[in-house]
Formats: sequence, C-alpha cells, structure tokens
Amino acid sequence: MARIDYYNDPDAPPANSVVPSTTCVVVDDQGRIALVHRKDNGLWALPGGGMELGESMEECAVREVKEETGLDVEITGLVGVYTNPRHVMKYDDGEVRQQFSLCYTSRLVGGELAYDEESTDIAWIEPERVPDLRMHPSMKLRIDHFLEDRATPYLG
Repeated sequence: MARIDYYNDPDAPPANSVVPSTTCVVVDDQGRIALVHRKDNGLWALPGGGMELGESMEECAVREVKEETGLDVEITGLVGVYTNPRHVMKYDDGEVRQQFSLCYTSRLVGGELAYDEESTDIAWIEPERVPDLRMHPSMKLRIDHFLEDRATPYLG
C-alpha cells in the first residue's frame, strides 16, 4: 500500500487514526546501521512497524526487525518517543495516521540480512553516509538522536 508522509505541512490532511509503532536501531560490529528501502514511500528507513494486539512495544520492535531484516535482536534501550501530531502518513486506503512511534536501541544476536515484501533493498550503512540517503526527516531525526548518544531519551 502506498503512502505519503506529511511533516509539519499545513496542507496535510487531518489524522483519522493512531497506531502505536516502533523503529529500531540495529548496529553491526563495524558500527554500521541496518536500513531498509521501503516500497510504500521509496525511502530508506530504520526497520519498524505497527504494534499488534497481544504484544508489548519491545516485542513489536523485535518482531518487526526480524520480519524486515532477517536479524535477531534484543532491545537495550530507548532512543526516543516520537509523537509529533504534525507528522501524518496518508495511505491509499484513506487512512491518515498520526505518528506514534518509540525508537529503540538493540543488540544484534543473530540472523542474516534478508528483506521482506515491504522493502526493495536492505543494507548496512555507515553513519556518515546517512545524510546522503533519501530518507524522511523524522527517520533522520531518530538516527541523529541515536548518534548523539543522549543521556536521556528524546521526548517529542
């Protein structure tokens, strides 16, 4: 399903849903970050997705990483809470979702890189290459917050 992201755009459509979701920073032993190239918006992103009934947010993050990357992780911390009501995603089925996402840090414990039907590519990316990628500003914000090695999670 295609989507359009609106970020601090006064012409954005009003939200009609909120879905708790996660993103997760996965880093290999060389300091590279696992990123997926999403089909729905054509942008690079951290792995993540919507929470399902019966799971915790942390379980959601672990499941989404496995589904989208083939990697197994353990959650180690929280990068931040991202709930900007001026960031909405419009899907072609009429849903306009307000952002509600927790971004986690993780420890890689296994698996092999493999992407699912939601992506067209997956790669280990050096942090200094992130600014050169086509990526939504909210995703770059999460990565920037991770790279800042903040003492406390971002709240916003």
